[in-house]
Amino acid sequence: MADESTKATPQEASSAEAPRHPYASVPANVARGVPNPASARLSWTDGERTIDYVSTAAHLDVRDDSGRLEGKMFSLSYVAVDGEGQADAARPVTFAYNGGPGSASVPINFGGIGPRRVETDGTSHLAASARTTDNPHTLLKDSDLVFLDALGTGWSVVADGCDPATAFSVDGDADAFARAIMDWLEKNHRWSSPIYLFGESYGTFRNAVLMRLLGERSVKVTGVVMLSAIWDWVQTLPGEDLYYLGMMPTYAAAAQFFGRAGAGVDPDEWFDRAMDFAEDVLAPALLRGDRLGAERERDVARQLSEFVGLPAGFLARRHLRVGLTEFRRRLLCDEGRVCGRLDMRFCSDEPSPMQESLDWLGGEDAADDAVEASWTNAFRAFCSDELGYEGPSVYLGQNWEHVGHTWVWQHEVPGTGEKVGAPNVAGDVALAMRRNPTMKLAIIGGRYDAATTFWNVRHDLSCQFLSPALQERVTWLRYGCGHMAYVDEPTLAAMDRDIHGFYERA
Repeated sequence: MADESTKATPQEASSAEAPRHPYASVPANVARGVPNPASARLSWTDGERTIDYVSTAAHLDVRDDSGRLEGKMFSLSYVAVDGEGQADAARPVTFAYNGGPGSASVPINFGGIGPRRVETDGTSHLAASARTTDNPHTLLKDSDLVFLDALGTGWSVVADGCDPATAFSVDGDADAFARAIMDWLEKNHRWSSPIYLFGESYGTFRNAVLMRLLGERSVKVTGVVMLSAIWDWVQTLPGEDLYYLGMMPTYAAAAQFFGRAGAGVDPDEWFDRAMDFAEDVLAPALLRGDRLGAERERDVARQLSEFVGLPAGFLARRHLRVGLTEFRRRLLCDEGRVCGRLDMRFCSDEPSPMQESLDWLGGEDAADDAVEASWTNAFRAFCSDELGYEGPSVYLGQNWEHVGHTWVWQHEVPGTGEKVGAPNVAGDVALAMRRNPTMKLAIIGGRYDAATTFWNVRHDLSCQFLSPALQERVTWLRYGCGHMAYVDEPTLAAMDRDIHGFYERA
């Protein structure tokens, strides 16, 4: 899946070594088992403009300061070239990735901003015959692109002799990406290029640490794009009221989409009303707990019911707190359907009565089932047929079981003096921006994203108290889409225009 773990309960560090990748047994001093790089010169067009580019599939070295190999990170790059096949070092270069932890970068590439894209069909499941075409909304128009697979995902590997817990952690993951990015910049002679980071979901958590870490290593970052952001891991913990507050506007958006609430109201206006209700009415009610009183609780439940489409009595019995899995099952239960998680507009038939495991249902998602396999198939065909890249038969597009389950969440936000197991990396974002006030930040979210809810990231950054000058460096973009914004073609077109403006901005 694209981002299976987001909103899951953080796991403690594990001393057990994760099962091996198909070629994880690469000796630390040789590249045996890693395929040779492969490149091809190709052309992109939208019918009006043409860009010649070189695409390369290759592995980047992740080495520690002593030169010891820690892993090989798979990259798929697209670099625009002139008539003589030369790249332009003045063009930006964007390093892009998905999240998880445990997800490879195929979705954001062949689903979203790469030069090739699988055509989608609204909220319908794609057939095996789904077409891959030149992407009219590719970010290649504004920047060269390098898509990176985190160690332990895709075709990226941890070297023999290296503890996977080093790479499968908040700090180790960011460190590995920093080293791979520097390896690519060095090998491709692009140190003078404007450098951008483009992360989705946990990729935004990674971005937060990485944008600070690269600055500390004298790598100047020009801009950072946060798509479907999550920064405060506390909001994922059981019983946290920040979780319920963040979910409420997204529940309201889903209820309106399915005709259970908000009739006749503009969807953006409805979402804004829900955001205001979450802060002005629901937050004080949750804060008071059983001191709220039964009468006031019933009144708030009645108002909440009008937003989210569930019965007021049920909401009062749950003390105004409804988890995502329960909401997904209840909203359309009279139709025998379950709505999605990554994008609540997608639906599937309800499971069998014997399938009562909430953990299992939490991982079942029509929004992911509809598109994921088609993206991976397109990626594999591109690497094999057009680049001649001989990758292993197994590509770990989603390796949450072996990566996310062993993830080490301990992280010290600089200046706090303490490592915690559920960090709020909004502090890393703010510190990176204060240190580099020329850097710009774009934050993109969707109304129907129940994996990384929009209210939470607005709340997280507002609590960093950035100066007015730094706040002007932040671009907020909210669309009528889910977690993977690019699935929705109207959103992709709008995002194309807005991101073009972001890249042009000084």
